[in-house]
Amino acid sequence: MSNNRGRGLQANVLGTFDTVVMAVAGSAPAYSLAATTAVLVGAVGLASPAALLYCAIPMLGIALAFSYLSRIDVNAGASYSWVGRTLHPFLGFISGWALVISATIFMVAGSLPAGSMTLALFDAKLADNTALSTVVGAAWFLVMLGVVLGGARLTVRAQLLMSGVELGILALFAVLAVFHTDNARAFDWSWLGFSHFDGMGGFASGALLAAFYYWGWDVTSNLSEETRNSRRTTGLAGLIGVGIVFLLFEVFTIAVNVILTSKQIEENDANVLAVLGEEIWPGWGGKLLIVSVMLSTIATLETTLIQVTRSLFAMGRDRTMPTALGRVHRTWNTPWVAIVVVGGVALAMFIASNALGSVGEILSDAISAIGLQIAVYYGLAGLAVVVAYRKMLLKSPANFLLGGLWPLFGAVFMFWIFVESLGELSGAAIAIGIGGLAVGLVPMLWYWRQGSDYYRPAKLDATRTVEAEYVADGAGVPSRPHEGLPTDF
Repeated sequence: MSNNRGRGLQANVLGTFDTVVMAVAGSAPAYSLAATTAVLVGAVGLASPAALLYCAIPMLGIALAFSYLSRIDVNAGASYSWVGRTLHPFLGFISGWALVISATIFMVAGSLPAGSMTLALFDAKLADNTALSTVVGAAWFLVMLGVVLGGARLTVRAQLLMSGVELGILALFAVLAVFHTDNARAFDWSWLGFSHFDGMGGFASGALLAAFYYWGWDVTSNLSEETRNSRRTTGLAGLIGVGIVFLLFEVFTIAVNVILTSKQIEENDANVLAVLGEEIWPGWGGKLLIVSVMLSTIATLETTLIQVTRSLFAMGRDRTMPTALGRVHRTWNTPWVAIVVVGGVALAMFIASNALGSVGEILSDAISAIGLQIAVYYGLAGLAVVVAYRKMLLKSPANFLLGGLWPLFGAVFMFWIFVESLGELSGAAIAIGIGGLAVGLVPMLWYWRQGSDYYRPAKLDATRTVEAEYVADGAGVPSRPHEGLPTDF
């Protein structure tokens, strides 16, 4: 697979701080809490903090996998390229397709709350109007589409503004929640244990939803071709992003358990964070957290657009999807065809979503379906790093743990929650999740028959990559080890 077929993306646009901000924005802390907390509480009750805690451990393993793989293969397709070059091109394509489908579904799951939260700033009753929420959400989506089309520099500037305000508001309310005294119940350490789960099936359902909370930090890998020192920066930013959002998720989920009643959570399934804010700071709290959720939703629409369009760009470049998707705009250095295609498909889904029910019902099925697809491509990436680094894992305990055992545990966990949760999900969620993956078999087999070079890959081997990164001088002495690789590798 070539990374240099045709005009490429603009290199060296993002720095380390920019990339960390993108990682945090990709997981959308305020949006994830607002849209998913009621669903998570409905699935596992008071065990919600435990579900987030026990999903964070394997998720860090997957983040380590992305970090190590990005050191040896810089590619906007990320797991699509890595899995294809280590496990099998068919699995690589499915990995990329899972991201494309989950991100496309999210255009509805994310844009509807953007619309409803905007309306809630003016009238709380308007927030439950699915048709009106769809129109306003579509408007926000088109704005973000224009920002992403305008290039990586514009994208980062918009992200810094939106995420900065969002995180500032969340930090304020995290502190206020700690000192809030009018509580529905007292904190109990058992919320971080296993006693509140309804068996292994209940735990798997909670973990699958928790995976959706964390999803999005890996946008840093899709931006690798546009990032300075990307072999080091993208993986590090992903790890920092997971750590930051984990802390926010735990604080606010515990606050919801402590401050809100079960009835309040159930009756405000698409707007839990606003209710929490009103309880903490009557009058202003609800409005401020609505602003935070609105900005978070819009910000994560932007990062999701980046993920799906960069993945489609890599697929078009490799001719595993229509080659037009690999075209880059001469002025903006963005994959404009992929952006336009994604925009058109998402708008069609907005229109169709009006017939599906309320905002809360749409979110519940969409989040579960996306969770299945996330588990697939995260799990495959976890296996890919073990294969790519297999000859180097026994060189030190750190290599074995961080580059092998922990990512492998993350992969096994992702596949386990995928299988275990199938018996717990609704038919609609399973149909969307599995059906979306199955659709990918059509372009995969078609372009395989067309003879795409992607299906004849150069195997990704960390040993050969590390050796190639040394530039020998005239005496044959290595003069420059690659700065992104760990010293003990």
